[in-house]
Amino acid sequence: MKIFIAADHAGFTKKNELIKKLEKHYDIYDMGPYALNPGDDYPIYASKVAIAVSQNQGAMGILLCKSGEGMAIAANKVAGIRAATVGNKLVARETRQDNNSNILSLSAEDLSSNEVYEVATTWLTTPFSELARHKRRINEIEKIEKGIEL
Repeated sequence: MKIFIAADHAGFTKKNELIKKLEKHYDIYDMGPYALNPGDDYPIYASKVAIAVSQNQGAMGILLCKSGEGMAIAANKVAGIRAATVGNKLVARETRQDNNSNILSLSAEDLSSNEVYEVATTWLTTPFSELARHKRRINEIEKIEKGIEL
């Protein structure tokens, strides 16, 4: 499975720590930044990951910024992306099982490096439930992306 990862300046250090841990088990693609730039803008990195995930069937993405919220908002502008801001393992599991989220957005400020890793691995190893009600809801989201009123 391809996993695309990026961060802004606030998540830069934790992104690099996470990559070192995950690359032992997964095919990791670091989408930047590659050097710390305190003035960088999170939408640039969110879009890189979101576009890569949308163009690679079965791929997943992980984003880190100060709160995780800005990255998720930006990533969700790309059709086919279901980015979720997650702060614990319970929600990580739920967003995969129920929403089949394909991008995980994490708060570098609120989560320790260990918590980032634990949430990410929980999310990566949790399958979509395939329940009919969840499939129906994802189909409804896809209609909204196409501008179809529900």
